[in-house]
Amino acid sequence: MEYPVCLIENHEDGTIQVNNNALEILSRYNQKVVVVAIVGKYRTGKSYLMNKLAGQKNGFALGSTVQSMTKGIWMWCVPHPVKRDHTLVLLDTEGLGDVEKGNSQNDSWIFALAVLLSSTLVFNTMGTIDQQAMDQLHYVTELTEKIRVKSAEQASDFEDDSSEFKRFFPSFVWCVRDFNLQLQLNGKDITEDEYLKNALTLKPGLSTTIRNYNLPRECILHYFHSHKCFVFDRPASKTDLQNLDNVEESQLDPEFVKQTKKFCAHIYEQSPVKTLPGGYRMSGRGLGDVAVSYVEAIRSGSIPSMENAVLALAKIENSRAVQEALSKYDEMMNQCLNKFPTETQEEFLNLDKEFHTEALKVFMNLTFKDENQEYQSKLKEELGHKKAAYMKQNEEASVRKCRALLQELSAAMEKGISEGKFAVSGGYKLFSEEKESLQTDYRKATGKGVKSLEVLQEFLEEKKNVESSILMADKSLQEKEKKLAEQRSQAEAAAREQEILEKANMDLKKNLENEQESSKMHVEMMQKKMDEDREKIKAENEWLIKEKLKEQQDMLDAGFKKQSQMLEDEIKQLREEKSQPQSLIGEILQLIPPIVKAVLSRDQKDQCI
Repeated sequence: MEYPVCLIENHEDGTIQVNNNALEILSRYNQKVVVVAIVGKYRTGKSYLMNKLAGQKNGFALGSTVQSMTKGIWMWCVPHPVKRDHTLVLLDTEGLGDVEKGNSQNDSWIFALAVLLSSTLVFNTMGTIDQQAMDQLHYVTELTEKIRVKSAEQASDFEDDSSEFKRFFPSFVWCVRDFNLQLQLNGKDITEDEYLKNALTLKPGLSTTIRNYNLPRECILHYFHSHKCFVFDRPASKTDLQNLDNVEESQLDPEFVKQTKKFCAHIYEQSPVKTLPGGYRMSGRGLGDVAVSYVEAIRSGSIPSMENAVLALAKIENSRAVQEALSKYDEMMNQCLNKFPTETQEEFLNLDKEFHTEALKVFMNLTFKDENQEYQSKLKEELGHKKAAYMKQNEEASVRKCRALLQELSAAMEKGISEGKFAVSGGYKLFSEEKESLQTDYRKATGKGVKSLEVLQEFLEEKKNVESSILMADKSLQEKEKKLAEQRSQAEAAAREQEILEKANMDLKKNLENEQESSKMHVEMMQKKMDEDREKIKAENEWLIKEKLKEQQDMLDAGFKKQSQMLEDEIKQLREEKSQPQSLIGEILQLIPPIVKAVLSRDQKDQCI
């Protein structure tokens, strides 16, 4: 992208919608995305920081007046400077508290969407981290009213599931602009992070004033993780600030430039890939899909549910996974059409096995939350249909090849028939010799494919009446010899039919074995993915337990025993979830029937044969 585009449009009537052009751009990005969103009061220099992250002087509108320049949420996708094969998605939000807008609810939704879509949220304020700055974070305290973890069907209207926010929410970076104080506390030098930690310290007490003081701080501590702080000196004089996008870096305050580089380095190195619970790392197109899901929920008047968004994304991504896996199978099989017909059925089945395996790998790399293996079963069924279609193409190629060969080999015999060459005494013997020679040459020929016996049988059946006429007209043969010749011809035809039947049974057996191997491969890959997903969930729970333990210690240090006990209950529940035995074998056995049902059905038919 050469320049930013609007991702979330904010209309004057207070409605929001996703820009289709931005969705089309995101759909091109199959790479994993690191999503950095910046929020804060309007005219505080948010766009400047985002342009620096993009490695550009211009891009996001800076503006030079008290009027907010950014409306809605603007997006800029750039190659990640540090993480190879990743895309850095920058989201610049319109300024909060714009007096011209007159719609605080709209601000709340913009803030909520920035939280939901990002993997790192940058909160940008001016001056110092004081109570006025904290008051700007009332949007954080409103998140429980704007966002739900569980769907409406799973949670009651009064249930507070904010304890799960940390699973979904981004890391938190506070940028303090035009900072002119000394980083000291009680006469000692402190770091920027210690400055933030001190600002987030809770006060003991139960009064309304203290609760109001603590609420935004508790929300930051409990909802977000990896709290980080940067303070910036004033970048330039007031005159230069009004034209900052045209000011050279050498004209800016050296400390400001140094801090900006330090901020960018931190974002590049520490900002994580946008990841959903369960360890699913999102691509650009997935980000667009969840943006649509959240915005549509807001437009409908309901509260966006993060689980609903994940499930909606899972349906879209799993459908894509099926289609991309099928496309991979088609791509590989189409590259082999010039090899059709294969000499044997086994050769075709080997191709199918190889391509089926590759298709399944594609699916497993893309799928997530495939409940009850619905999409994997669909993939197996569709691959079965494609296999049958390509098998038919292989057979048709064989039929064409064999008929062309027989037409070539029988040209002299056909000419002899039309010219009456065999309508003479001894003609039957002559015809039989040419027919035998034709069959010998036909069987010696290579590349005929899987239908060679059937086409030969069909050809000889077509010549049956001609052969009978030549036999009956041959005066050199006695009636007894003619009957023996006819019996011999029938026996040869029966032998060919038996050969065809035996080959069909052998092909059926090999095809059944191929199906069974395919089903076994599906189960094995499914088990492997379930093991991997379980390990991701386990690691996520362990991380969340550590985060909750930190919160609990902060509560204990502040003397909040009630909140500490609540956290203890949450930690206990997480540990129980982590320690619950998982019966993987039972899960797999439950999933086998829909996968191998078709195989078992064919097995029964094979036994009947």
